[in-house]
Amino acid sequence: MPGSQRSISIPNRYAGGQSLQALRMVGVCVSSAIVAMGLTWLLQRLFGKPNVDHKGLYFPPAFAFSTLILFLGSISLGKALSHVKREQQKPFRKWLLTSLILGSLFMGVQCYALWSLFPNERTYESATVGVTAFVLCLATLHAIHFFVATMFLSLIVTRSWSDRYDHEYFWGVRACAWFWHFLGVVWVAILAVIAIAL
Repeated sequence: MPGSQRSISIPNRYAGGQSLQALRMVGVCVSSAIVAMGLTWLLQRLFGKPNVDHKGLYFPPAFAFSTLILFLGSISLGKALSHVKREQQKPFRKWLLTSLILGSLFMGVQCYALWSLFPNERTYESATVGVTAFVLCLATLHAIHFFVATMFLSLIVTRSWSDRYDHEYFWGVRACAWFWHFLGVVWVAILAVIAIAL
């Protein structure tokens, strides 16, 4: 009819692709969390809880290992960023995946370290008094933020599988790398607080 508007339906080619990408991201996030929880469980079984006096501040050696893992993850994300800028897709994806694995390892080791800070006998005084509770709160907040960073990295990894990033468009990779570096700086500040408190 003249004057009437016809609705033209254009098939959305990317709707199915976006759904698949969302499912992949969920799968990557869940896999990362399972690896982290599995590592925490394994460390608990292998090393148990340290037999120390929790009246003073205790520095779990696992914090040192998690710091090294965080540093290595920062390097691998930097390498991923440099490869995507040069349009080297295969090494770019390899370093992204390495960063994601390191992020899972960091969360697992960090959870074990936080678990070892809790005293064997929980009393009101042990939970609220002393610098250990303060450090535990800081480290836990950092771990939560790092979980968000791992989710962000999972999104970047799944998008890289769909050829989302190249030498012209890599803003998401850069933002993810800077977020990781920022959390590394925050963690070093937390370690400085622990060193002062010791």
